[in-house]
Formats: sequence, structure tokens, C-alpha cells
Amino acid sequence: MALAGRIAYNVVFNAVAKVISTALALVAIGFITRYLGKDGFGNYATMLAFFAFFNAIGDLGLQSVTAREISREGAKESHIMSNVLTLRLAISLLILVLTPALAFFLPYSVDLKFAIIVAALAFVFSSVSMTLNGIFQKHLAMDKVATIELGGKLVQLSIIIIAVQKDLGFMTIALALLSYMMFNALAVFFISRNYFSFSFQCDWAYWKGFLKQSIPLGIASVIGFAYFKADTIMLSFLKSSADVGIYNVAYKVIENLIFFPAMVAGLVLPLLSRFIFTERAKFDLIANKTFKVFLVLVVPLVIGVFSLAPQIVGIIGGAGFPESAAILRTLIFSLAFIFFGQFFNTIVVVSNLQGKLMNAFILAAIINISLNLLLIPRYSYTGAAFTSVLTEMVVVACSFLIVYRHTHYRPTITNLWSIALSGALMGLYLWFFSSLHLALLILGSIAIYLSSLWMTDAIEKEEILQVLAGSKFARNNGAIVE
Repeated sequence: MALAGRIAYNVVFNAVAKVISTALALVAIGFITRYLGKDGFGNYATMLAFFAFFNAIGDLGLQSVTAREISREGAKESHIMSNVLTLRLAISLLILVLTPALAFFLPYSVDLKFAIIVAALAFVFSSVSMTLNGIFQKHLAMDKVATIELGGKLVQLSIIIIAVQKDLGFMTIALALLSYMMFNALAVFFISRNYFSFSFQCDWAYWKGFLKQSIPLGIASVIGFAYFKADTIMLSFLKSSADVGIYNVAYKVIENLIFFPAMVAGLVLPLLSRFIFTERAKFDLIANKTFKVFLVLVVPLVIGVFSLAPQIVGIIGGAGFPESAAILRTLIFSLAFIFFGQFFNTIVVVSNLQGKLMNAFILAAIINISLNLLLIPRYSYTGAAFTSVLTEMVVVACSFLIVYRHTHYRPTITNLWSIALSGALMGLYLWFFSSLHLALLILGSIAIYLSSLWMTDAIEKEEILQVLAGSKFARNNGAIVE
């Protein structure tokens, strides 16, 4: 299959699989919130926050740098992956060993402490699958990863449903996360063997050189955690589990939409990496079209979620979380900034400027932690939500300045007013017909937005292909030709 066709297939397949996986995740959250209530769901959200914490400190920037390095021409794929996977496993096992000591000193219930240890074990398996994803990314086989993740979600959801129906308690819900990660890691590992030969390798000199490149990004990831997920942990320290639950019903919606920018950025990263230093015109073209795709996705997401927040919260949390609707309306703006932060951060990575992100993330973390300490005691989850939006805004501004200063790139967008008009028409539909059934509101708003984009020529088929295929490049006997 030609390069353009392979990338287009991967995008479509991943989008469909991710939408289904997101739907399954939201169904699972619906079961959990109704079964555990505000306090129990708050404990579950705290466990997931620690899982994210382990992922942040255990990544060390290895995933992004691995995807970049194996995409280079002439890269020794097996050597790179064997060393990185061995290194990642060693780090993950160290975190697992240290976690019980950490949990012992935390001011939580015994069940929650054990759940945090389960999260650490789940992280070990997660680290394996995340590291190996770079192989599938390079070979344009992310459809396999999406299929595996979908299967894992089905396993997790099945365990959650059984736990709820048989009243098996909080710990069984926690173990569902471990089962999901185990399934993903084992499946990804065995399928990845079709692409490279793996062996445990401890090339200390290589590890040192690789870590020198990745650690700045890894530290940035840890600092990024401080403003992306620490709000939940801080809420769990400063407020009740019920407050954590209310906040995280809304936050789960945002978390399950973040895959959109990550998916697109992951698919274009190899192309951006290939052209950033060799063919700047092609890089600019792909980057501009990617930015436009992000904008086209952000507009309906913000308008739709803001308008339908009460209905969305009602579906996910039931009648027990009405306060979460206002939080969701605030947090949806943080998602908009996350989109563009992901875009500029991807350019930072492919430009080998990841060290420059350090100061930006430190600033964001300081702002986030300071505002949370100031606002959470007084405004609880509302203060945490506003802090999240302001922090993401700072990250986008800083990452853009890094990109512009060091690469002189800034996005050029065509048909901006057409996109804005399409969003406005969608918003008017949701406003005037708000009494309709939720399914009709969603389908109608999507139809209006897409129809308006098409009628105003806001985005054309050729532009999508340029994003997916690197300016309509096709692989011809191993060479990229226009």
C-alpha cells in the first residue's frame, strides 16, 4: 500500500477504534460512579492519579525520543528497542519496589493504599506497551495498537461489570486496571516480534547517551504531571473524597478526549522529524495543515461539550454528580489549550529542543501548584478547574515562544473565518434546540458543522491528505516523491 494510503488507513482506523475505546471507558466510569458513589469514585480517581504519577516519573522522556530515533534513516531498530525496553523495565520495577513504602505514609484508607500499589504494578505493564508503541508508529501499524487497546478496554469493562453486579467491592474495580494493562503489554509484546528481534541488552554507554537526550524531556514530563494531574492528589489531601469524585467525573471527559491531539501528533511526528532539518518547505506545509486539523477538531469539541455538559455528566455520573457540569464547562477550555500545546510540543521534540521545555514546565508547575494551594481550600474543585485552564494557557504560550524563537515557525491558517462560522452555526443549533434528545443534538450539530465546513471550503480533501501523507508524498521504491 502506498504511503498516503497506509497513513490514511491508520488515521481512520485509529480514530474509529479510539472513539469506541472512549465510549467503553465512559461506560466503565458510569458503572463505577453509580456503584461507588462520590467518595468511592474519589478514591478510584486518586488511584488513577498515582498511576499517572508513576507513568510521569518512569517515562524519563524515553517514549518520545525512542519514536524519534527509530524513525531516523538507517536507525538500528533492534538495538535501540532492546536497550530502551530493558532500561524502561528496570526503572519500572524500581518504582514498584518503592511504592509500598510511599503508600504506608499517605493519609489514606487501607483499601486506597493497596489500590496505589496495584496502580504501580499496572504501571510496569503499561511501560512495556508504551515503549513498544514506537515500533508500530514507525511502521505505520498503529491500527494494531488501537485494536489491542480496544480489547484491553473490553477486558477492563467486563471485570468492572462483574464487580458491580456481584458487589465485589472497590479492590476488584482497582484490579480491573491491572488486567487492562497486562492484556495490552502482553499483546503488544508478542505482535511487536513481527517487526524486530528483541533481547535484553544493557549497553551502558548507549544508555548514558540516550538518557542524556531523554532526561530533559522526562523531567519536563514529571513537571508536567505537577500541573496536569497533581490537582487530583492535592484535592485528596485538602478536601474530601467526594470533592475529588465531583471534580474527576468532569475531568474524565477531558481525559478521554485527549487522545485526539495525541493521535494526530503521533502520526505526523515521523514526517515532521524527517523534514525539519532537510526540507523545510515540506515541514512547514505539514505543520500548517496539522495545526488546521487541530483547530477544526477543537472548535466543535469546545462548543459541543460546553453546551451539552449537564447531559454528558448525567450519562457518566448519573444523578449523583450535578455539580460536575459546571466543572466540565470550565475544563473544556483547558482541553482546547492541550490540543495546541501538544502541537507545539511535538515540534519542540522533532527539533531536538526538548531541553527548552524545562523552564516552561517549571513555570507552569509553579503557577499550578501555587494557585491550587490558594484556591482549593477556598473554592475546592472549582478552583482546581480554573487553575487547570490557566496552566494550560501558560504551557501553550511558552511552547509557542520556544518554537518561534528557535525554528522561526509560526502557523499559517487559511479559511479561519469559515471555521469560526461553522462553529457558530453549530452553537446556535445547540442553543435553540436544546430540548431535543441528546442523540439528536449530537448528530445534528455534527451534520451542521461538517456541512458548513464543506460549503464554505473551510477544509478540503487535499489538505487532509497533505497532513496524512506529508504533502501528498508516496513511497516509490523506498524514496519519498511528490
